[in-house]
Order: sequence, then C-alpha cells, then structure tokens
Amino acid sequence: MTINVIGAGVGRTGTYSLKLALNQLGVGPCHHMEAVLHNMPTQVPLWTAAVDGNPDWSEIYRDCGSAVDWPTAGFFRELIDVYPSAKFILTERDPKNWADSFGSTIYKLLAGKEQGPPEMRAWLDMVDDVIAKTGFPPGLNGDELANGFKAHNEAVKATIPADQLLIFEVKQGWGPLCEFLGKPEPSDPFPRTNDRAEFWDRVTGKI
Repeated sequence: MTINVIGAGVGRTGTYSLKLALNQLGVGPCHHMEAVLHNMPTQVPLWTAAVDGNPDWSEIYRDCGSAVDWPTAGFFRELIDVYPSAKFILTERDPKNWADSFGSTIYKLLAGKEQGPPEMRAWLDMVDDVIAKTGFPPGLNGDELANGFKAHNEAVKATIPADQLLIFEVKQGWGPLCEFLGKPEPSDPFPRTNDRAEFWDRVTGKI
C-alpha cells in the first residue's frame, strides 16, 4: 500500500475530523498522531530518525493509504518528493483562533514536558522537534504563533503543485473534499470531533 492522500495542515485545524472523513471515503487507513500514541515503541524511533534526516517512509506509513496531522504536516517538502503523484490537503482556519487553540493544547503540553511521565518523554521530545521544524519553536507568543501558522500555509501553497492541492476548512463539509478525491458524498454529516477537552483525553489515554 502507498500513500495517496497527505495532509499538510498542522494540528488543531480539524485534522482528526479529516482523518475520520478519509477513512469513511475509503482512502485510509489514515495515519494521524493518534497512531504514534498508540504505537510509541515503533513509531517514535521512526519519526525521531525522520527529524534527523533518515526517514523510512514505507515503514512509518506501513498499511496506510493516507496521512494527516503532525508529524506528517512537518514533512510536506520531503513527502512531495517521495510521493510525487499524491494529493495534498491543507486544512486551514483563522490564524488567531488557531494560535489560541494550539497554545492551550499542544503548545501547553510541550511547555510542561519536563513534568511528563517517563514513558511519554521520548514521544514529547519527538513532537517538540517536529513542531519546531514546522516553524513553532518553544517560547512564541500568540502573535508569533499566528504568523508562523500563516508562514507554514504559504510554504505549502508555494511547494505543492496547485492541481495536487486542496485548501480546505473542515466546516466546508464533504463537498470540496469529495470533489477533489473523486468520491461520492456520504449522506451522513461530516465528522466533527477533537475539541480541546477531547485533545487532553486523547493525550492522557482516557479515550
């Protein structure tokens, strides 16, 4: 199996909803940070090696047909070279709203990583490195996060050929996504999930 659909949008842009949608459309299984959390002994060393410049993409994405969210979003430049015919999806939202959401979830988690449980430290270190690589090193304020978000999105648009890129907000629902992928629209509502409370439940293993 090869990766045919790649999400270049960073976390907190509806990537978990997009994952569920892609699975429902039959272009999964879709890799997401959740897959790393559920298989840390295998996935964390693979992604750590990718950050260090030694990726094994076939092993990272074993049995997957698509991938979204971090860590994937931090490697769009590498992935367009490895999967030149893949379709890319850039999930967007208002930059200030994104900075607020990211700052109160992922960024907050990483800021306190020294107090994290020992079994999570390698994962936290890897995530910190991937997010810094994407343009969000530690210590940024809200305006700097919003500017970094805009810079990432512009870099994606400048890198991925326009005919292979969908710029998408999950609030748009099935229409643009299904048209881009050539899939019929499901009759049930587009998935809506992973609010801030749910984020913390996923990270702490409650769900």
